Amino acid sequence: MSLHETEQAIPKAVLVGLQIGRTTEQEVQASLTELSRLVNTLGFEVIGKLHQRRTSTKSANVLGDGKLMELAKWTGGTGKVAPTFIKKKHKAALKFEKEDDADDIFDLPEETFEEEQGPEDFVEQENPQDQAQWVIFDCDLSPLQLRNLESATGAKVMDRTGVIIEIFSRHARTRAARLQVEIARLTYVAPRVRGVSAGDDDRMGGGGKGVGESAIELDRRKIRDRIKELKQELGSIGQEHLTRRSQRSQEACVALVGYTNAGKSSLMRAMTGSEVYVADKLFATLDTTVRVVQPETRPKILLSDTVGFIKKLPHDLVASFKSTLDEALNASLLLYMVDAADPSFRSQLEVTRTTLAEVGAGEIPSLLILNKRDCLTEEQTSSLAAEFPEAIFLSTRNAEDVENLRLRLVKFFENSMREDEIFIPYKVQGVIGDIRARLKVLGESYDEKGVRLKVRANAEDFEKIAKKIRDALIDIE
Repeated sequence: MSLHETEQAIPKAVLVGLQIGRTTEQEVQASLTELSRLVNTLGFEVIGKLHQRRTSTKSANVLGDGKLMELAKWTGGTGKVAPTFIKKKHKAALKFEKEDDADDIFDLPEETFEEEQGPEDFVEQENPQDQAQWVIFDCDLSPLQLRNLESATGAKVMDRTGVIIEIFSRHARTRAARLQVEIARLTYVAPRVRGVSAGDDDRMGGGGKGVGESAIELDRRKIRDRIKELKQELGSIGQEHLTRRSQRSQEACVALVGYTNAGKSSLMRAMTGSEVYVADKLFATLDTTVRVVQPETRPKILLSDTVGFIKKLPHDLVASFKSTLDEALNASLLLYMVDAADPSFRSQLEVTRTTLAEVGAGEIPSLLILNKRDCLTEEQTSSLAAEFPEAIFLSTRNAEDVENLRLRLVKFFENSMREDEIFIPYKVQGVIGDIRARLKVLGESYDEKGVRLKVRANAEDFEKIAKKIRDALIDIE
């Protein structure tokens, strides 16, 4: 059974969490709630949740025997793990057993024969309409654990990482995002490649590369080769992105960062007027979007929307999405966006800050945006204002809130600017238009030799304009 096979009828899933070490039951429940939202994003219906306290996640069956039997009731499985190793027999012995079994069958009484021919037909299911076809674990599972759990439950089993990668693969749109997701997916799949028949352990004969490799080893080598190809292709795209990013390096750049579904895309749409995709789903958007803040300022401010974060985000995905995180690394200002109405937003904010610190963006100036203030009570707002005095309360549905944030961004960049005069001789062409397009002109005056513009800009812009005027005068002379 695959994801596509179960699309006609909504697939049903049961979620399983583990309480390890000092993890509290509340933390386990919160993590399962988040996993439930992830599973819903895949289009599954969650019909049940289980959790168990364990010393670790390393045991072969993950769960204890009793809890495994309880889980099997949700899926119609036996609750028992089938043996993993069946000793191969010689062909002659198999032929002899087959003939002997045939003789035994014909010797059975008629009623015994009927009972033996289909024991599955006599298994009653208490609520077959509520049985789960999928079991989703809120932790990473090894290939052996996956096999054992599927054997015991009779259902397909996925871990949290598998769910996130599946969501990413469905939502990636650009070429770069698709390549990044495919690399992460293959990296995840490679150690989990399993044989499909008893002969999969047979060694492959022949000469050249691959002699003595099993079918599984061949598959894994093909995956490694494919990952190498994808990384090379992604590298060429990375150069294109690097070129575009370097062109924006002198611009005023602001990056939206935060937990998935915190409202980043909604704010991007409100501040730029762009038609970015907005949905109440986790990881609704994966591709980096860069737009100019509207109404346009001088100098203009670029706003970028980066991929959202989540607890237990697979490291392979963090590495794969380094290009989108580079938007944050190269920004002049980070807007940490949180859903203030979510009781767990503090831990979500910590996840975001930790992940950005890992890629070297922890020291970049930032503002905290407490989004969805329209969902807060007056008491909650007062409490949060006392706890986060520097935070900006905002609702993306409130035009005044959005405009106040825009003015706050303008003020941030103007604080690093200075006012000065630039003299442009009449014989120098093209510079005045460039200044008006890029910088904020406060005043202007004219004399017999040229134009004097009073401009507010940062030091780099003044230096670039001065160099352009010098070069133009040299060319004229």
